[in-house]
Amino acid sequence: MKKLLSATLLCSALLSLSPAHASAAPIKSTGTVDVYFSPRGGCTEAVVREIDGARREVLVQAYSFTSKPIAQAIVNAGKRGVRIVAVLDRSQRSERYTEADFLAHMRIPTLIDDKHAIAHNKIIIIDRSTLITGSFNFTKSAEEKNAENLLVIKGNQPLVTRYIQNFELHRAHSVRYVGK
Repeated sequence: MKKLLSATLLCSALLSLSPAHASAAPIKSTGTVDVYFSPRGGCTEAVVREIDGARREVLVQAYSFTSKPIAQAIVNAGKRGVRIVAVLDRSQRSERYTEADFLAHMRIPTLIDDKHAIAHNKIIIIDRSTLITGSFNFTKSAEEKNAENLLVIKGNQPLVTRYIQNFELHRAHSVRYVGK
């Protein structure tokens, strides 16, 4: 089920919470937010559609990553010349089913964030202007079985910039993954 919410309402609610860091300033609400819910609410389709529209860059942070359609969309974007970087949780080294191997073998820069007990982020930043986030893991189960949510946020550059900064922080301490 897809619902378009006013970014003012949703972002105001989200951003009225205390910032994670004392130096983090509140972010003004701008742009639009598309909201998706699983199971079978179109989350995977929305992610693939956004990646398919990427022109310059796709930055991925994922905890669990078993979605073939999302992995294929990332590889296709890379083949179109889009710069891709994926930062994944350490569990992807040993998971039986993971798209981390597919990405690495397809020469997509794939990194493992092993500096935390769990790198639980579920984020995709497209062309430094679109932010995809929420509880939605990039997995088949998340789409078909789990109760999860996905936000596609456009037009809020300060929010996207803050997520890019966080992405770069985690990328800097992550290690290259070459696949099994």
